[in-house]
Amino acid sequence: MRRPRTKLFLSIITALTILVAAICFADAIPEQITINKIQKYYDPVVFNHGNHISALQDCSLCHHHTADGQVSNQNCVRCHKNSGAQPVVGCQGCHAADPFSSTAIKQMGRQQPPVYHRDQPGLKAAYHQQCLGCHQEMGMPTDCQDCHARNDSGDALFKSGKYAPVKTRP
Repeated sequence: MRRPRTKLFLSIITALTILVAAICFADAIPEQITINKIQKYYDPVVFNHGNHISALQDCSLCHHHTADGQVSNQNCVRCHKNSGAQPVVGCQGCHAADPFSSTAIKQMGRQQPPVYHRDQPGLKAAYHQQCLGCHQEMGMPTDCQDCHARNDSGDALFKSGKYAPVKTRP
């Protein structure tokens, strides 16, 4: 008879711990996030984090490692199941902005065995996989310009806007 009570007690303690963590981290949860890793070619994206929290109500849908310390990505759980709460749960905490830089390659153990994080996408790919996949499922905007307003340097690179080739008649 004691085992069901023990399970109930542990469930209550777990729920209270999550509630306390949510209250403690509530002030640290940003309402908006500015994503500016590609500002050389695009204006920064102002991500309305608050709207997404209200609509989704489950942080682990986007964050593989949430503030309460639970790793939800099954690939990550293999090694990080006991890694505990993380001070930063943003994408850039695990995904390198430039995954092909020598620093990122060394940090991910790609130069010498054992080889870990080979399948971990860079920051740009992580954003796009997470955001576009969800937006496609929910019928939300998915065109590049829906989120990214190209700036003058971007127009020059992609030969658009005032840099677009002038069509001449033959």
